[in-house]
Amino acid sequence: MSNAIKPWIFTASCPSMIGTVDVVTRYMAKARNYIDEIHSFDDRVSKRFFIRVEFKPSDAEFTVEKFNDVFADLASEFDMEWDLTEPDHRPRVAILVSKYDHCLNDLLYRHRTGQLNIEVPVIISNHPDLEHLAEWHDIPYHHLPITPETKPEQEADIVKLLKQYDIELVVLARYMQVLSPWMCEQLNGKAINIHHSLLPGFKGARPYHQAWEKGVKMVGATAHYVNNDLDEGPIITQGIQTVDHAFYPEDLISKGQDVERVTLFNAIRYHNEKRVFLNEGRTVVFSS
Repeated sequence: MSNAIKPWIFTASCPSMIGTVDVVTRYMAKARNYIDEIHSFDDRVSKRFFIRVEFKPSDAEFTVEKFNDVFADLASEFDMEWDLTEPDHRPRVAILVSKYDHCLNDLLYRHRTGQLNIEVPVIISNHPDLEHLAEWHDIPYHHLPITPETKPEQEADIVKLLKQYDIELVVLARYMQVLSPWMCEQLNGKAINIHHSLLPGFKGARPYHQAWEKGVKMVGATAHYVNNDLDEGPIITQGIQTVDHAFYPEDLISKGQDVERVTLFNAIRYHNEKRVFLNEGRTVVFSS
């Protein structure tokens, strides 16, 4: 891992107008904040401007309160909404999972080795199968069985746990349940889901077997924010891998799971590094 000093992260959005980049960079220079990285985008369709800045303060008396107090007067002219993230902030992430362990295993490994700068205070599942992984990592594991009849109660219990553990982000690491509209509303903009992406689209049971029967030449995965449209929330990251006639169904599954792992990891990393902005029904993503 790098020993470099971690930067502060400034993110903001506002209506499109002249001077948006200037008001940010001019203030950073005046406040003696050294800019390490800067990305901006002006969406001519939504007419909205987005900016992300990584910076290191040179002023020994720098504080969040001082930054916000001074910048507020400048930002008001642009109707700008902004956020400041401290270098040592580690978001509290709850992982929801069913029986597939490939995404959970990968996330826990990256968490343990510091590749993901997060806290994982709880794992929640509708099956008991993966409790041993949670125990090995010394993370509380809550088994909440679900049936069509008990779905409302089970989802309410999940929400209670999220509040109990003060969760900032929920990751559906192959949680094989369709969330209710109520649950989607609770998690709107605060949950990331991962699922396979196959073209043509193969829905229902055994999608990789369906894809093999059609001679699919590409497997992939999509990570997106959860909303009330099943598997159609705002997309954060996608991954693909070419395959050919030599790949049997079990090979397609293995390759697809590889892509799912990396795609989900990148989505969580981008979210945690404040590289993702919701822009109406789409996203603006400043990749690293």
